[in-house]
Amino acid sequence: MQETDALYRSFLDSTDTVWFMREGSQIFRSQLRGIAPLLDYLDRFGPSDGQDIVIFDRVVGNAAALLMKLAGCGEIHAPLGSGHAVATLEELGIDHHFQQVVPHIVNRQGAGMCPFEKLSLGTTAAEFYPLAQSTLKRLNEGNAIP
Repeated sequence: MQETDALYRSFLDSTDTVWFMREGSQIFRSQLRGIAPLLDYLDRFGPSDGQDIVIFDRVVGNAAALLMKLAGCGEIHAPLGSGHAVATLEELGIDHHFQQVVPHIVNRQGAGMCPFEKLSLGTTAAEFYPLAQSTLKRLNEGNAIP
């Protein structure tokens, strides 16, 4: 656990938004925002049935929690997580360590729930993944990022 704590502190000091770790080694990192890095990872490496990945992220909402399950995550560390994410992660059996838990992740305008968190509610990881891919693609084509 000491090694994980030291790596997490290094992550927090970095400008990256997410790190994927396996056996103490970084296997993926990104500076993309929102769920984009998680979708990028899944597009590159595909879904996994394992739980050997430790993920350090800046913000974890329900959408991220579902995608992390598909990525083979067994443990998550983040400064901020949503209550929806906590419930999902507990249901999925994924260890989570959040410094602060908020009811929901807010959108980038700060005026409501994150659209991906809203879209993910009531879905499984397998159901949410293609929804997230198509929604992010549509938003990027319109140059509108939620």
